[in-house]
Amino acid sequence: MKHKTPIKYIFKNTTYCLLFLVVILFSSNPIHSQTNGAVNDSALDYITIDKIYIQGNKRTRSEIILRELNFNIGDTIRLGHLTARLKENEYNVMNTGLFTAATMSFKDWEGTTNKVGLNIEVKEDWYIFPFPIVELSDRNFNVWWKTYNHSLKRLNLGIRFYHTNVTGRRDWLKTVVQFGFTKKYELIYTLPAFNKAKTFGLNFNILHTREKEIGYATEDNSLLFHRNEDDILLKRFRIGAGLIYRRQLDVIHQLNLTYRNHTIDESIANELSPNFFLTGTEQKYISLNYQFSLDKRDIKPYPMNGYFLSGEITKKGFGATDDIRALEVDASFQQYFTLAKKWSLALAIKGKTGLQRDQQPYYTSRALGYENDFVRGYEFYVIDGLDYFYHKQALRFNFFHREFNWGHYMKFESFKLMPVKLFLVLHNELGFVNNPFYKKNNPLSNELLWGTGIGLDLVIYYNKVINLEYSRNHLGENGFFLHWTFSF
Repeated sequence: MKHKTPIKYIFKNTTYCLLFLVVILFSSNPIHSQTNGAVNDSALDYITIDKIYIQGNKRTRSEIILRELNFNIGDTIRLGHLTARLKENEYNVMNTGLFTAATMSFKDWEGTTNKVGLNIEVKEDWYIFPFPIVELSDRNFNVWWKTYNHSLKRLNLGIRFYHTNVTGRRDWLKTVVQFGFTKKYELIYTLPAFNKAKTFGLNFNILHTREKEIGYATEDNSLLFHRNEDDILLKRFRIGAGLIYRRQLDVIHQLNLTYRNHTIDESIANELSPNFFLTGTEQKYISLNYQFSLDKRDIKPYPMNGYFLSGEITKKGFGATDDIRALEVDASFQQYFTLAKKWSLALAIKGKTGLQRDQQPYYTSRALGYENDFVRGYEFYVIDGLDYFYHKQALRFNFFHREFNWGHYMKFESFKLMPVKLFLVLHNELGFVNNPFYKKNNPLSNELLWGTGIGLDLVIYYNKVINLEYSRNHLGENGFFLHWTFSF
């Protein structure tokens, strides 16, 4: 592995992209929902929503759909904004994840008063998803395929059950029963709103695992694993509950309280990784987490326009019995532009820092290379640390858009009409991880990371995205990578 980062080379290749980003940001004009300065408007320049009709919602309660609209019965809408406003609200309904289609049209248009009835027609998605678990025990598909030669022995088997609309209130249930490398039992339930105004929701989760394999350390920016066929090496227990507050459509506040208890085998704490918990064989603590999000994206699974802002602060450990003391803050921002009819630009930046600078346990020092936080081209690596940031740019060209009707070949009505989009994507990404405690033998820590590549994005059924990518990193390594996001 090459350890020296070619800084000049990286900045030479990213300068034009960054300059282009600056031009876009400073030349973009804000879009307002109303036109200022109009003083001579006639009453006939507006329509008044007199009634709202909803069709097609067999399970979903009508009030759940009405909650997603940015107007109510009795509101007026300027005629010049009507088409854009309806399209925006169709996206709002689709972004619930409950429907495969949503269309809005008018009926009962009274010409003298411009009072209209709005008709909302939806096609409900399939809400129950029982999945047999054939899951990788590794961090991602790419590690399993290359590092462990796609061994079938490294699989977890079981069943995972999702219900995305349990009572018709958009409440979400997930249960997991899993055997194999990792025995896992999990229950998650989220109710987005329980009060009359639909502003307060709640969530609950519980998890218990027993694992015979453990990633106990990082060396050369790869996880080192230890396995014991006879003994449990890691036990995890988590129970938590939270409150959700959503007064505005696009703004969500969450407050979560969680208790965790983790236990490792003595061989890990005494021999392989004394810093795994820093407190011996057990780690238990309470955490309080606050999250904020402002979501102005048009199509949340694969946006074309808008932005997304989020931030959170987490306090781990409060009392003398807690085995960890940490205060973490992270924030992210995503911006999306439509440049031309088929061209769009996606920009993202995210950062995280530990405000308490004491040494943290190895187990909670994860940074890049886990789940959705990574720089393309480094999928085979993990970079641990106390702080990190990354910046991503993606130029996308939509060269294929078509709807396929499966007709009588598809028995489930929700899936008969399958929209498909294909995008050619150029990626350019930067990242950095500050690792003050576990840098030894991990050369990618405290180094500027740079990845670039070309990819093919496949979007089906509005919210299923598959990414096929060929990437290159600053070490000169090339590779083919597969990612996917299936929203339920």
